[in-house]
Amino acid sequence: MQGGIALVASGSATPSQKLTNDQLGLRVDTSDAWIRSRTGIGERRVSTPEESLAALSAKAGSAALDMAGWDPATIDLVLLATSTPDDLFGSATQVQARLGAKNAVAFDLTAACSGFLFALITAAQYLRSGAMHRALVIGADQMSRWVDWDDRRSCVLFGDGAGALALQSTNFENDGLLGFKMKSDGSRGNCLNLVDNGDSMSLVEGIRYRKGKFLPIQMNGQEVYKFAVREVPAILDELLTLSEITPDSLDWLLLHQANKRILDAVADRFSIPYEKVLSNLFKYGNTSAGTIPIMLDEAVREGKIRRNHLIASSGFGAGLSWGASLFRWHGPD
Repeated sequence: MQGGIALVASGSATPSQKLTNDQLGLRVDTSDAWIRSRTGIGERRVSTPEESLAALSAKAGSAALDMAGWDPATIDLVLLATSTPDDLFGSATQVQARLGAKNAVAFDLTAACSGFLFALITAAQYLRSGAMHRALVIGADQMSRWVDWDDRRSCVLFGDGAGALALQSTNFENDGLLGFKMKSDGSRGNCLNLVDNGDSMSLVEGIRYRKGKFLPIQMNGQEVYKFAVREVPAILDELLTLSEITPDSLDWLLLHQANKRILDAVADRFSIPYEKVLSNLFKYGNTSAGTIPIMLDEAVREGKIRRNHLIASSGFGAGLSWGASLFRWHGPD
């Protein structure tokens, strides 16, 4: 009997270009000390003009397939969580082609910084139903495309990167996805957005249309921070209570990498030691849908996350959207 999900392998990829806080200080009025004290970020990766999102995503996906030992032709689903596709119609099919996953259906899912977690939960439902057996979930964003690099309030926060997770169906007794919750609140969506602000144009007499053109990221940092430190502990508490799991039984806390103060606040709320809080925020900044899978992959490859470790994860961001999941790692030791 199926019905369970096994999280069996991970992969990640980041651009080679590093942009340090000191280098940013040459562009805008900021400093390494100012950025570190408020965010915990020291540097971030920035894609070159030649590096596509599809290429970055495929590199992360290929690393996960190599760890799993899977033939790409055996994958049933490629699900790409991104808000910054190369093509507004979607980039998942390009990733599928690059991977050689010729038998997989591929599509994009857009939920900003919550995207990877939402995609993981979505893919799991296809596997639980028995309709599919193997899935590759990728979270990737190139935020450098849409940051206003002259706005010191937001440009210091973001970077580029991709992470991937290989899932397969298993029996219910070995289910690795122990629980999840997802929420959205569009009434607060104007706190963080990337909106179309195209010009009104005349098509023919009496008919007008808007020519598409997106503004850079708009963000109310204080409101987003207040949202995260209130809602993330609340949804994690709901999920832990529902799953009858206590915080002290967790091996790791894996949160969206947005701000070190948010990570610390959530850990303090549950009395989780800081050494159990996974973070690579210093190196990469906020890579949106990429943060959780990149951190997961690094922790797996460094030997921190091991088989049967119990992990609580939460993503949060634009929409506003947020969610949480509890899972056990089934990958190689």
